[in-house]
Amino acid sequence: MVIEPYAQEILIGLGIIIIIAIITFVIHLEFRLNRLFLGKNGKNLEEIIVHNASDIERFKQFRKEIEKYLETVEKRMDQSIRGIATVRFNPFRGTGDGGNQSFASSFVNEKGDGVTLSSLYSRDHVSIFAKPVKSFKSEYDLTEEEKESIEKAKEKLKI
Repeated sequence: MVIEPYAQEILIGLGIIIIIAIITFVIHLEFRLNRLFLGKNGKNLEEIIVHNASDIERFKQFRKEIEKYLETVEKRMDQSIRGIATVRFNPFRGTGDGGNQSFASSFVNEKGDGVTLSSLYSRDHVSIFAKPVKSFKSEYDLTEEEKESIEKAKEKLKI
């Protein structure tokens, strides 16, 4: 077999380089494994893995409980009053009597269900009215101020 000049030396050099690379890799791997297992043995690592697996199961159970809790919170939030607005007005604009002592206030949830309260103030007496609200409307006739307070309460829900 005829080998070209220097080919044998090149092959020997490549072999030495490969052997050095393998030795370096093994030393590096050994160093990393020693750092990983520092002060531990196989039994300790198994205990750690089992402990971590039980922690993961507990976290999964906790997550299910939190999801269930959040569902109930969302259901309660749908029913809670979140849109509140008040409009003050003077029912006697034309006569010049009184001031903006009268008001209409609306309290609604996200679905627009709730109540609107209005008060008419005069020197002699105060009248208070309450009207149920469903889907931002009432089965009773609403004054302009009551309609305005419902619209303002609806706008606050978009925040």
